[in-house]
Amino acid sequence: MHDNGDGIPEPRRVSRLADLAGESVPEAPPEPEAAPVTAAARAVSEPGPEPGAGDEVAVARREFARLLGEFRRTAVLVPFDDHESLWTADFNGVRWICAFSDEAALARFAGARGEAGREWSYRTILGARLLDVMVPMLPGPGGVALDAGSADGTLFPPVAGIVPDEVAVDLGDTGTGAGSPMGTGAGTR
Repeated sequence: MHDNGDGIPEPRRVSRLADLAGESVPEAPPEPEAAPVTAAARAVSEPGPEPGAGDEVAVARREFARLLGEFRRTAVLVPFDDHESLWTADFNGVRWICAFSDEAALARFAGARGEAGREWSYRTILGARLLDVMVPMLPGPGGVALDAGSADGTLFPPVAGIVPDEVAVDLGDTGTGAGSPMGTGAGTR
């Protein structure tokens, strides 16, 4: 894999989005076949004793870590705008790369925007590549919005442990992230 984009297939043109949006589409993609589970993965993913109120945060963190790992290993669809740039949306000072789990999710997004009839171009990109390579290329803080506009959408924000530390905004003065006084700061990258 090359960081400069070599080897990425040309954008795929989709004109069937209007057809997909009109079909009965399941809300969630089918679950992938289960991979062999290691002892370490089992310890994280298997529930222990019934969690109490104090354990809810720990349970939520484990679930998000599982979701993040799955996203990093999965190829997602990333549409391009009219300028052949990644489709992004700005919200509260963060630029979000919009990614979709499958064509049906992209079709629902296009339909919600009233643009299901136009041709959409997109590429299939590994989630890890979006977080590790593409997010740092954005001007200012950035993250990934998976299945934007859906009830099952997920945000991967610009924080340590999700994006590279040099672009994480939550490191304060302990690191070199964009939110750090020692970092590059928003808009100076």
